[in-house]
Amino acid sequence: QVQLVESGGGLVQAGGSLRLSCAASGRTFNRYAMGWFRQAPGKEREFVAGINWDGANTYYADSVRGRFTISRDNAKNTVNLQMNTLKPEDTATYYCAGSNLSGSYYTRHDEYDYWGQGTQVTVSS
Repeated sequence: QVQLVESGGGLVQAGGSLRLSCAASGRTFNRYAMGWFRQAPGKEREFVAGINWDGANTYYADSVRGRFTISRDNAKNTVNLQMNTLKPEDTATYYCAGSNLSGSYYTRHDEYDYWGQGTQVTVSS
């Protein structure tokens, strides 16, 4: 059974930082793309960041580019999201996602096959 478990969410003031981690079990993702999505109350789930199988290629939503950094450690089967200069509009539940695709990074929900349960990030103004 494949599981993705996120950690590192919490409450932070605007301008602060958080680091999210996602640990995968039941499957090795070191040859497949992974990503982070988020969903705010009343809004659709949106792409945040994606990373290809070896970490050489990354892609970010315009709203987070320059502030967030996605990385992965294939030896540990983990993917991380470093979030700096957080804004109140970053408040959302953040989800880790794993793909069965290995070509590059991916930005659409339907390109991912495995999802974590989510971790809450709240940024106060």
